[in-house]
Amino acid sequence: MAVRLKLDWFSREYMLVPAMKLSVRGEYALRALQVLAELRAEAVVPMQTIAERQNIPRRFLEQILHSLKTGGLVESRRGITGGYRLARPPEEIPLASIIRHVDGALAPLSCVSQKFYEKCSCPDEARCALRSVMKEVRDTVAGMMERLTLADLVSRAETLQAAPITDVDFVI
Repeated sequence: MAVRLKLDWFSREYMLVPAMKLSVRGEYALRALQVLAELRAEAVVPMQTIAERQNIPRRFLEQILHSLKTGGLVESRRGITGGYRLARPPEEIPLASIIRHVDGALAPLSCVSQKFYEKCSCPDEARCALRSVMKEVRDTVAGMMERLTLADLVSRAETLQAAPITDVDFVI
């Protein structure tokens, strides 16, 4: 989970607030793995191909792919015909395992994390309403991320590529 600086316009004070947001590293990891899943018929995919298809800086991509290799998500081959490929079929790789490997916990608070638990400052953790609500958020997010796989991501990409172009929603 990222932490961002927020300006409170009424008091003109800055405060740190936790932001439930995927890191750039996590986003790039998912995009890189999506390319490998899309091109899985090929033996290996050169890093340059991944970088160009997803507009990821090459040096950053090197670090991410090394981390994914260490985590057992990708395999690599060196040399002129080298590159990367998925270590398992895309149907067997849940998005949650990728995010946990790259970014850590899926939980909004460390005291509700199942895999990265840390005690919080709450005086009575068992009766904390905030913890109870954040546990529900964690369960929903983690459950969805556990169900969705790289194969689902590729399928969604194919569906969106075939759909007519619409305006992108954003907030200013």
